[in-house]
Amino acid sequence: MDIIKSIEHEQLKNKIPELKVGNTVKVHVRIKEGNKERIQVFEGIIIKIQGGGINQTFTVRKISYGVGVEKTFLVHSPLVEKVELVRVGKARRARLFYLRDRIGKAAKTREQIGARIEDKEIQIKEDLVEEPIAESEEVPVEGAQEEAPAIETENVEVQETVDTVKEEIVEDVKEEPVKKEEKEDKKEE
Repeated sequence: MDIIKSIEHEQLKNKIPELKVGNTVKVHVRIKEGNKERIQVFEGIIIKIQGGGINQTFTVRKISYGVGVEKTFLVHSPLVEKVELVRVGKARRARLFYLRDRIGKAAKTREQIGARIEDKEIQIKEDLVEEPIAESEEVPVEGAQEEAPAIETENVEVQETVDTVKEEIVEDVKEEPVKKEEKEDKKEE
């Protein structure tokens, strides 16, 4: 695997929430203030999702005291504790920028009728649990090859042989242009 991809793979979260444009969500964000740390909830409508892999982001918009506020969060950020689904919205577009021009109830998406509010999570990485291999007597299977015992060798001598090739310079022979008179003489003979 590529070095960059392996480093990115380590930084990915194991499970991420299933995000869809138009849904109303509560994003629990860890905030540091001095030496204190607390969790703040940002509730709003997802207006866009972009990127992929470790760089995947989603933008949430809410109206706070009559002013529109948008925040963009990294999906795999360690500062994002969890994302709760509040309402399943119906959206027919990938980007809901038209909500910026709207006020009040018009600034919301329609609720999808009959949709269940479930916090589904997509599993990105599998949890690898290594089980200790216990040394036990295994029954050999017919036709299976058995491993040969390892042989230890001491003081292995390695001799290097070098083949030498004699280089000779080969001169290129250039033919001089033959005059027409000489060609005619050769033809007559």
